[in-house]
Amino acid sequence: MEYAKLGNTDIEVSKLCVGCMSFGKAGTMHAWTVDEAATEEIVKHALDLGINFFDTANGYSEGTSEEYLGRALKKNVSRDKVVIASKFILIPEDFLQRRSIVR
Repeated sequence: MEYAKLGNTDIEVSKLCVGCMSFGKAGTMHAWTVDEAATEEIVKHALDLGINFFDTANGYSEGTSEEYLGRALKKNVSRDKVVIASKFILIPEDFLQRRSIVR
């Protein structure tokens, strides 16, 4: 696996990143969402290939993508060995408020 520095930091990420939109509870976003067991299999395979970079969002499958990814990583790798990129969806009533971002 090839790696690159993340921006101007000393953090090295794999040049391939696993997009996690397909992870999560069925019926919450897409018909092709994979369950928690399949998520863990995919994450383990990615780690075996040397991938250390995962991208998710709280809006993917109502947040279950982040939950499934977190549990799969916790079972299979030390947290300091991976980089997780995440995005968030602002809740309309909290638009651009700190509590929406924290939530």
